[in-house]
Amino acid sequence: MILGFTIGFLDIKWVDILDVIFVTILLFNVYKLIRGSIAIKVFLGFLFLYLAYLLVKAANMELLTSILGQFMGVGVLAVIILFQQEIRKFLLILGRTTAFNEGNLIRNVRFWSTNGSLRTAEVNPIIDAAKTLGGSNTGALIVLSKNSELKFYADSGDRMDSLLSKRLLLSIFNKYSPLHDGAVIVYNNRIVAARCILPVTERDDINPSFGLRHRAAIGMSEATDVLIIVVSEETGQISVATNGGISTNLSPKELRAAINDYLFEEQIDNTSILDKVKSEESREEEKSS
Repeated sequence: MILGFTIGFLDIKWVDILDVIFVTILLFNVYKLIRGSIAIKVFLGFLFLYLAYLLVKAANMELLTSILGQFMGVGVLAVIILFQQEIRKFLLILGRTTAFNEGNLIRNVRFWSTNGSLRTAEVNPIIDAAKTLGGSNTGALIVLSKNSELKFYADSGDRMDSLLSKRLLLSIFNKYSPLHDGAVIVYNNRIVAARCILPVTERDDINPSFGLRHRAAIGMSEATDVLIIVVSEETGQISVATNGGISTNLSPKELRAAINDYLFEEQIDNTSILDKVKSEESREEEKSS
């Protein structure tokens, strides 16, 4: 092995430096993943227990070492049980970044591109429907997927396979429609299913004013790589959830920007959508002046 340098009695190799860097990156990303959730407290408690085990083992306290050693012996199983939601989210995020993500492998080996104008034109029925629903304070939950039809979640509702249109969306979410209770899944410019059941987030740092629709939207964005549009029944405000975050009180123009960012595979910063649209508006005002 190639020797890097020596510090006292330690022989530091370049592979050791890379090892430390990779572990640091891994721990930092794990911290970002569980930051703000109850899992961070469990993680710190588990870390404290492990440090206590190392101390009593170094001090040759055999009885305490054997007791804590029993906990450490099942540590991997305990971590899987305690952090099952976080591990699942981490694996989903990891899977989104690979070339083998559903539908991405074929796109990666293509030497031609799809016509993006068709994809952007089809967002008009969604934006128009959301605007109308918000104006009448009609609650709605629309899941927009670009990679798959989400068969597992589509099967929880009523299959439709209908062409996407504003009038159909308004009919589905009409308060007297039997299909209004639940989510609509949109894929490939078609309404795959309605009255679908979405997973509700288990995070405890969610805004208390959010209802079940907003919590279901956040939970769905944590579990899948989709964009969810929420229309509040109480306020009529439009919200967008993606990657475990949510942006609220969006205008139709901001909604269009968020959908276009998602369709063209750009990562959406849920805290900066408003700033992005406002900066574009300010640039247009400067040009006009």
